[in-house]
Amino acid sequence: MLKSTSEPVPGRRQRPPGAGRVLSRGPSARGRRAPARGVSAMSDGTAALAPHEIALLRGGPRAAVTVAVVALYLRGTVEPGPPGTLWAAPEDGQGGLEGAVGSALRRPARFRRLVRDPEVRLAVAEMRIPLAEAGLLRWPFLGPTRSARREVEALRSRHPLPARRYGLTDDDKLLAVALHGEAALRALMPRFALRAGLLPRVEVADVRGTSPSWGYGGAAPMCGGGDAGGSD
Repeated sequence: MLKSTSEPVPGRRQRPPGAGRVLSRGPSARGRRAPARGVSAMSDGTAALAPHEIALLRGGPRAAVTVAVVALYLRGTVEPGPPGTLWAAPEDGQGGLEGAVGSALRRPARFRRLVRDPEVRLAVAEMRIPLAEAGLLRWPFLGPTRSARREVEALRSRHPLPARRYGLTDDDKLLAVALHGEAALRALMPRFALRAGLLPRVEVADVRGTSPSWGYGGAAPMCGGGDAGGSD
């Protein structure tokens, strides 16, 4: 299961046996945490990939950056800015993709601009190196290998889209967004995702024919309306 097949690289410090990637809330290249609830370690003792790594294998850089944004939002660091934008409060000691995203959002920015930010693109490129060395991304174009795609699909089967957001941990939500993308955003945090520009805005004709309204494409109405029952 998403097992590293890379050979030792001369001059590079190797991790001890069993030291794998951890699936945890808001992971980065530094300070990984314990596996999230419901995600077991692999039989050889290594742990599952982090949510932003799973997202990269499933949907590319945009999906990985989305997971990083959601991780920061769940920690209270990222909030929606002016319509369709995001901004982040300063957070010390955060590295990796989340650190790059937080740094890029010190001023409000639209999501599509965030994905193109040089620091964010560099962080994504650095993420790809160990995944490629592990045989999960192909050289030179760095698309997922057939094995990686099979394992991601297996994870999607084992962790289907939650029917509701209540009772889920932050780890559960991150894993759902990593595996199911926009469908998980609509189900778990539609208000934030729409205001932050993570979901496409579409014009919806008013039933009385008076004026258009705005919504997120493909989202079904939720019982009780919108985000009833509390914030995202």
